[in-house]
Amino acid sequence: MRGLVPGLVSPHPLGPALPAIYQEDDFTQRFVTALDEVVAPLFSTLDNLDAYLDPHLAPDDFVTWLGTWVGAALDETWDLDRRRAVVASAVDLYRLRGTAASLAAQVEIQTGGTVEIIENGGTAWSVDPGGELPGSAGPAMIVRVSVADPRSVDTARLEALIATAKPAHVAHRLEIVASGSGPRARKRTTGASAGHAAAAEPAPTPDETPVVEPEDGGPQDDGSDQD
Repeated sequence: MRGLVPGLVSPHPLGPALPAIYQEDDFTQRFVTALDEVVAPLFSTLDNLDAYLDPHLAPDDFVTWLGTWVGAALDETWDLDRRRAVVASAVDLYRLRGTAASLAAQVEIQTGGTVEIIENGGTAWSVDPGGELPGSAGPAMIVRVSVADPRSVDTARLEALIATAKPAHVAHRLEIVASGSGPRARKRTTGASAGHAAAAEPAPTPDETPVVEPEDGGPQDDGSDQD
């Protein structure tokens, strides 16, 4: 129950509802007036219950509790607007769970950046039978996130989000790059050599999920020959 709210008036005072004999008793009226101050927040909550269930209108301390209703994991370091957005979009995103659109939307909400999902599948047509199939045999994808400050992204939390939002059989690789630069311009691959990571794109191997971050200095060479 919420605490007392100074100055909040009860829309249903108890005094006038008492039998007539008590309405003329000064002590009784003063006594129930104190109770009115206690129940006023309850009436206010019930009269505005629909607002408490709306992530965009609910009190700040209620948003986290609403998140538990829809299974939304909220980071305490996020600002209030981002937490409201995660809770508000949770149900719609669950309907699309396992799709690239849902994964990209969830990552965008959590990072505030721009997300590109690169899949290794493909479609093609040919008039010649027995032609080479497009894409790669093993399902895999790259999740590339462009943000202003890549070091501000909690990669462990983001990896956990991707693991739960993607199809379980699809391997993935997470790339975090500085926005405004090309996907290869300012990145450092951890967990594998830069050349190996470049060769794996756009079909990452199932046992590799390296995370890339921007270098402190200038652009990083991707190992290709430049004229």
